Amino acid sequence: MADSLVIVESPAKAKTIGKYLGKKYIVKASMGHVRDLPKSQMGVDVTSGFEPKYITIRGKGDVLKELRDAAKKVKRVYLAADPDREGEAIAWHLAHSLNIDHSGECRVVFNEITKQAVKEAFKNPRKIDMDLVNAQQARRILDRLVGYNISPLLWKKVKKGLSAGRVQSVTVKLIIDREKEVNAFVPEEYWSVTAHLASAGGAFEAKFYSYGQEKTELASEADVNKLLDHLKDGTFRITDVKRRERKRNPAAPFITSSLQQEAARKLNFRAAKTMMVAQQLYEGIDLGKEGTVGLITYMRTDSTRISQTAQEEAKTYIIDAYGQEYSLSEPRQFGKKEKAQDAHEAVRPTFVSYSPAALKEYLSRDQLKLYRLIWERFIASQMASAVLDTVTADIVSGDAVFRASGSQVKFPGFMKVYVEGTDDAQAEDDKMLPPLEAGQEVVAEQIEPKQHFTQPPPRYSEARLVKTLEELGIGRPSTYAPTLDTIQKRGYVALQERRFVPTELGEIVLGLMEEFFPEILDTKFTAKMEDDLDHIEEGKEAWVRVLEEFYDPFAKRLEVAEQHMQEVEIKDEVSDVICDKCNSPMVYKMGRYGKFLACSAFPDCRNTMPIVKEIGVTCPKCETGHIVERKSKKNRMFYGCNQYPDCDFVSWDKPLPRTCPKCSGMLVEKKGKGKNKGPSVQCVACDYEEETL
Repeated sequence: MADSLVIVESPAKAKTIGKYLGKKYIVKASMGHVRDLPKSQMGVDVTSGFEPKYITIRGKGDVLKELRDAAKKVKRVYLAADPDREGEAIAWHLAHSLNIDHSGECRVVFNEITKQAVKEAFKNPRKIDMDLVNAQQARRILDRLVGYNISPLLWKKVKKGLSAGRVQSVTVKLIIDREKEVNAFVPEEYWSVTAHLASAGGAFEAKFYSYGQEKTELASEADVNKLLDHLKDGTFRITDVKRRERKRNPAAPFITSSLQQEAARKLNFRAAKTMMVAQQLYEGIDLGKEGTVGLITYMRTDSTRISQTAQEEAKTYIIDAYGQEYSLSEPRQFGKKEKAQDAHEAVRPTFVSYSPAALKEYLSRDQLKLYRLIWERFIASQMASAVLDTVTADIVSGDAVFRASGSQVKFPGFMKVYVEGTDDAQAEDDKMLPPLEAGQEVVAEQIEPKQHFTQPPPRYSEARLVKTLEELGIGRPSTYAPTLDTIQKRGYVALQERRFVPTELGEIVLGLMEEFFPEILDTKFTAKMEDDLDHIEEGKEAWVRVLEEFYDPFAKRLEVAEQHMQEVEIKDEVSDVICDKCNSPMVYKMGRYGKFLACSAFPDCRNTMPIVKEIGVTCPKCETGHIVERKSKKNRMFYGCNQYPDCDFVSWDKPLPRTCPKCSGMLVEKKGKGKNKGPSVQCVACDYEEETL
């Protein structure tokens, strides 16, 4: 007979924990929050200490009735929501709704859903931490004060459906500011000169470095011609060869933000998708005879800390799988990030022995991809450093100095398992050089000049934007994914080629915000608010005082905005395309994935069309249509015939305007896969393939 009720957030988590606790416990799910501020009104009394008005969330009445009925049948109720501010708030709301004494030891938390961790947690229940609850309340009320005051103003002055928020507004500003940098950028010309050299040991390349000792930039074609004249009939001689050994250390285990960044780089996962799949891995996967097992630790964390037990498990696995030389004599310690709360461990596998290969049959494709990323990153973080031999050689012709660099992996260490990705292009540093010695003469087989232009700063990808928000101290791990989703749903920004670009609507709203609510867009102000929330959690600040300090000046700005903000009319840009359903002109609209065409007769006609772009290739199937770029429902680019549905030709790879020289079949541009493979040209009908572009 069960004598205890355990309430968690999700059915999956309930199923996993129920198996660990046994028959004496009933485990049920609250399905997330059960109480919240009302949607129809502010729900905060700013004249009475910002007292919130909580109501039962619509649809949660039956859930609460089931939980109340279950609570009456047991001696004790445990609240086991997730181990963060939001989870603590859910536990507090449940305590109120079920008349549980929250000052009693009713709260249990665990960083991983494993049998050992869960049973240990129930040996050490604690009181609900009201500092954590108040920090979450303060965030919720702050967001309500901003959103429910500014949003109606934007509806009235611009258009309905808009919103503003502390974190989302700053995020939009970052994207718009970057777009301004891109548009204002003036490219500068520069040149490079590469010498293709041959030695007794083999061929290699060296780039022009300087005249004499100081590095020299080649700014124009005239500079290049001067250098080429200098090199005519000249000999090349190696004057200096430097060899050194260097160590490369692995990246730290994942925290929430780095997990989102790396999943975007390596798996092409959106931040929201990463968190959804990670939640599934955390709550538990059915492993057949072994039952449901939580495969990773809690995925909302800002700490790189690893438990001693996990480090010991990793060391044993590494020695068995790779050898003693790949293990560490002492566990590697990673530095604590500034302002990190360090409440939980890093994101890591709960059991190292569950390798991705061992779990392949139990995981979905996306689950396996993300689990492999987490598992490999953690194992690599506990492995020995890589050792590389680097060689730098100076080759001189007259006064001109060319430099060749290369490296060789002497000992792979952690690189045998995993190497961190990057958002930035990196110079190749793994080229092999032939044996080179000072005093050796080499032959210049070709001198190759190339013109280049400096590039503007890159637009934000999801990974780069999350990294920037984290560096600026804006938002918290749990807020990044919903923030990026919200600014797209509101139409403030769009994704083009996996990069954020602002829309006209986004620029208009930001302009109004900058004029009337500049402090909301101040990154330092927003970061300070996050610090204040941390101080509430730590018991160093009173949550009502933090709200008062924010609201008093905000209310004054709100009064000014209501009186002086001008109405803005956003006119649709009319295209030359005619609606094929009602013959009205189509207009350009902006959606979350970029521009599209919509009928100007909306709402009488709701026809929409994608904006198609021809690529200059005749359809190889019908030979009369033209190939155009299209996007799938998941926003993936593909290529199809503009005569669809009469012609159903489609291709994920970009067709080229020339045919295969071997069989006259269609040539396509293939995107490169793997570390050193770039795009290539391949024939779809035979084995013809050109060198990488």
